[in-house]
Amino acid sequence: MTLEEVKLINLPKMLDDRGNLSFLEENDHIPFEIKRCYWIYDVPGGEIRGGHSYKINQEFIIALSGSFDVVLDDGRQMKKYSLNRSYYGLYVPNGIWRHIENFSTNSLGFIVSSVSFDENDYVRDHEQFISTKLKNQ
Repeated sequence: MTLEEVKLINLPKMLDDRGNLSFLEENDHIPFEIKRCYWIYDVPGGEIRGGHSYKINQEFIIALSGSFDVVLDDGRQMKKYSLNRSYYGLYVPNGIWRHIENFSTNSLGFIVSSVSFDENDYVRDHEQFISTKLKNQ
């Protein structure tokens, strides 16, 4: 996979004087079936989350509150995406190295995944990730 497959996806927005509502549906707004959801919060200033790639898992990342940056690396190039609105998110296919940084105070990151948790799906060594990408080109 390359960064060309990464997409910012706008979600439906229901605007209302009482407050707005957005939602997502699997295989409709995002290109996979949801198997797991998790969220990241109370990240101390200066900390970085992630620092891995997945062999199979795909993710969709939303900043439900506050903001943070998602830094992606496909082995050839890097790109940073700033997320700061709850009505769009970042689709990240498998085979892309990612980490999340620059969390604002009280930020809340919500992530949906295409597979249940499986430690064997993670690539946690960046050099191994790069080596594998070069072999597969």
